[in-house]
Amino acid sequence: MLDPRLFLGAALLGVGLSMDAFSVALADGLQAPRLAPRHAIGVAATFAFFQGLMPLVGYLLVSGAMGHFWALRRFVPYIALFLLLFIGLKTLFEKGEGERKGATLWGISLFLQGIATSIDALSVGFTTASYTPTAALLGALTVAAVTFPICLGGVLIGRKFGTGLSGGASVAGGIILLLIALKIFLTEII
Repeated sequence: MLDPRLFLGAALLGVGLSMDAFSVALADGLQAPRLAPRHAIGVAATFAFFQGLMPLVGYLLVSGAMGHFWALRRFVPYIALFLLLFIGLKTLFEKGEGERKGATLWGISLFLQGIATSIDALSVGFTTASYTPTAALLGALTVAAVTFPICLGGVLIGRKFGTGLSGGASVAGGIILLLIALKIFLTEII
C-alpha cells in the first residue's frame, strides 16, 4: 500500500516546481493574446509533461547508475539558465512578430521552454533513488497533474492581459523569461 503522504508531498512539490513554468506560460499568453483555447491547453500540457517526465528521468538515471549521474546535478541550473536566456532574448528581438502572425507557441520554442522550466525537476528525481518504481511514477504523475492547471491558468491570464498590452506583450514576455533566468542564476549558481 502506498503512503498517502507521497501524494501530498508530490502535490506540494508540483506546486513549487511549476512556478517557473507558470511564469513562462504567463509570458506565452502575453505574447499570443489570440491564442486558441486548444493551443493554451497544449502549452499547459507540454509544461505538465516535462514537469512529470524530468523527475522520472532523474530517478532512472540515479537508480541505475547513481555515482555517474550525481556529478551532473551541478550542471542542471546552467542548462536551464542557457535555455531561458536563449528563448528570452529571441523573444525580445522578435518582439511583436508572434502577435502579428497569431503565434501558436508550438515547435522548438515550446519544447525548449518545457525543458528549461523542468530542469529543476530533473534534480528532484536525483533525490528519489530510494523510491520504488511505482512510487516514483505516481509522484511524477502527481507533479504533472498539479502543473497542468497552474500553467493553463498562466496562459489564460497572460492571454487576457496580452490583448490589453498589444505590441508590448512580447517584450513583457521576453523580460519575464530573462527574469526567470536571472533568478536561476542568483539562487542556483551563485
